[in-house]
Amino acid sequence: MTTAPSPGLRPEGPPADRTTAVAARATELSKIYGQGETQVVALDRVSVGFRQAEFTAIMGPSGSGKSTLMHCVAGLDTFSSGSVRIGETELGSLKDKQLTKLRRDKIGFIFQAFNLLPTLSALENITLPMDIAGRKPDKEWLDTVIRMVGLSDRLSHRPSQLSGGQQQRVAVARALASRPDIIFGDEPTGNLDSRSGAEVLGFLRNSVRELGQTVVMVTHDPVAAAYADRVIFLADGRIVDEVYGPTADSVLDRMKQFDAKGRTS
Repeated sequence: MTTAPSPGLRPEGPPADRTTAVAARATELSKIYGQGETQVVALDRVSVGFRQAEFTAIMGPSGSGKSTLMHCVAGLDTFSSGSVRIGETELGSLKDKQLTKLRRDKIGFIFQAFNLLPTLSALENITLPMDIAGRKPDKEWLDTVIRMVGLSDRLSHRPSQLSGGQQQRVAVARALASRPDIIFGDEPTGNLDSRSGAEVLGFLRNSVRELGQTVVMVTHDPVAAAYADRVIFLADGRIVDEVYGPTADSVLDRMKQFDAKGRTS
């Protein structure tokens, strides 16, 4: 279990003076697998927006559609119907090469598996997406990111020379380095101990608060969700609740309600 965040600095609701600009939006989004008797509705007409400079956690029981929602909004999976926009760009209208370019230029990813190349140093792993795109990193921004995640003295180390927590810090820095419009995290602390997980979540929260980053994270951990500004709850492919200023206890109580409904249905 991840260590709980320190209190404060998270909104308890969407204040009027907060930005209303949306980094990503899903509208009437559906994802259906199979046909006939074997048909599974993973997402059922989901509509949700992810505001700029906000940290959103997506939670729900196993099979609720939370990872499917993130993968569809992030352009990692196709959807059956509806609409997904990253900024003003409609994903459904893009060809494969255009979608690949959008993911490379506009989106950052952090996964449960660190996905680092073992032959590259930490710095080379951080700048790899930009190197592939033929773009030079903004040195001032890169230095800010590296300093924030505490990697200044580990840049020449290869992944095998780093702890799991340090490897995930490299993955966080890689996601932030290109200054994407939005970062998606799929259980980013799932392979970490509680202390390392808390550090990574703290970096993500600071990237929102101090750098104006937008973060969307799928998690099953109520303590991890408490680092977010808001939590969206899914059940049976639909959004069933939304909480601002979450605490681990409030999220856990909500999850217990899902479990109770599952046992009685």
